[in-house]
Amino acid sequence: MNILITGASKGIGFELVKKFLFTKDNQYNIFALSRSVENLKTLETKNKSLVPIQCDITNQKQLDTALELVIKRCSKIDYLINNAGLLISKPFQEIQSHEIDNIFDTNFKAPFFIIKKLFPLLALSPNAHVVNISSMGGFQGATKYQGLSAYSSSKAALACLTECLAEEFKGTSIKINALCIGAVQTEMLQKAFPDYVPPVSAVKMAEFIFNFTCNNHNFMNGKIIPVALTNP
Repeated sequence: MNILITGASKGIGFELVKKFLFTKDNQYNIFALSRSVENLKTLETKNKSLVPIQCDITNQKQLDTALELVIKRCSKIDYLINNAGLLISKPFQEIQSHEIDNIFDTNFKAPFFIIKKLFPLLALSPNAHVVNISSMGGFQGATKYQGLSAYSSSKAALACLTECLAEEFKGTSIKINALCIGAVQTEMLQKAFPDYVPPVSAVKMAEFIFNFTCNNHNFMNGKIIPVALTNP
């Protein structure tokens, strides 16, 4: 089975790569996209099923080149996990236009174009599952926080895209869902909430996403699912 994971060099993404890479039956080929691939190359020496691809997903030329490489290397994509994310914590009145662009380029536009580009390969898999990693910040009705207006809005857009594409992909084998992740022990959350200690580790959340990706497309499609124990 062929898997593509973005934001794969640290945090939840890195733990996800390891989870897929070191399963007992070793049935997965993992394409791991990240701006930095140093950590991934260390894993690659231990298991050649991993293909690290250095790519800034907000750079359309780099993204197209990376995805063309994936397309040449495999005949189908079974699982796509849009995990890469950017968080800028800044008061609404201070956030700049280029910062909004950066957030939406990472959290919304890149997943949009990755799914679009890989649609033909996803449609060739009988078990295709796209998992978009959203946030509780983008979950309607959830608690919102000062400084995260752009971030939360971009994650809400990703959740809405998930619902739209579930309708668009009717008649294909592709299932698509979004996980709205709550507080997890990651570098990104620590920067936003430096005094808060989340109850869930990146390893544990990666285990949940792994199991969800492999199993839950058999039971749901187009769902926006909150995954949180507590809020900061």
